[in-house]
Amino acid sequence: MSTAAETNVRQVARPRADALRNRERIVQAAREMFAELGPQVPLDEVARTAGVGNATVYRHFPDRAALVHAVVVSVLDRIHEQVRQAAEEGDPFAAVRRFVHAAADERIGALCLMITGAFDREHPDLLAGRDRLEGAVRELIQRAQAAGRMRKDVALGDLMVVLGQLARPLPGTECTKLDDFVHRHLQVYLDGLEAPARSQLSGRAITLEDLRGPGAY
Repeated sequence: MSTAAETNVRQVARPRADALRNRERIVQAAREMFAELGPQVPLDEVARTAGVGNATVYRHFPDRAALVHAVVVSVLDRIHEQVRQAAEEGDPFAAVRRFVHAAADERIGALCLMITGAFDREHPDLLAGRDRLEGAVRELIQRAQAAGRMRKDVALGDLMVVLGQLARPLPGTECTKLDDFVHRHLQVYLDGLEAPARSQLSGRAITLEDLRGPGAY
C-alpha cells in the first residue's frame, strides 16, 4: 500500500517529467523553425508548433536568446551523436561521408544564422558542445587520412566551410525543399576529398582556428 509520502513524491515528480517533455518539444519545434525561417520567427508560432501555450514557452525560456541558446546546444549534441554513429563504419572514409550527410540533415549550416547579435558565443555549454563535436569530427578525418582513404592536404576547417555553406538555407527558399540538391552537391565535394587526390590544392589546409571570429559557431 502506498504511503502518503510516496503519493506526494509521485505527484511532485509527474509535473517535472511533463515539464521536461514540454521543454524538449519546444526546442525541437524551434530547431526546425529557426533552420527554415531564421531565429526571428515569432515565439507564438514556436509555441503553436510545439503544441504548448505561450506561457509554457516563457516559463522555460524567459527570452528569445535563451531559446536560441538551447537550440544551438541541441544541434551540436545531435550532430555529435551522428559522429559517434558514423564512427562505427568499417571504412574510415565511409564514416566521413556518413557524418557529412547526417550533419546536413541536422541543418548545421543554420547555426551561423542563429549565432548573431547578443548571442553568448562564450557560454560554457556552447564551448563544451563545440569542442566535443570538433574533437570527434577531427578524429574521423585523421582516421580516414591515416588509412590513405582521404587526401591529406585538407583539414577540419575545409570540411566545415563547405558543409556550412552547402547546408545553409538560401534566402527566399524553403530549406526542406533543398535536401536533394544539398546531398547531391555534398557528394560531388566528398568525391574530391577521397584519396588519391586528382589535383594539388592551392594554399594550405584550413583549420578551425583560421575560421574563428564573429559568426563562428
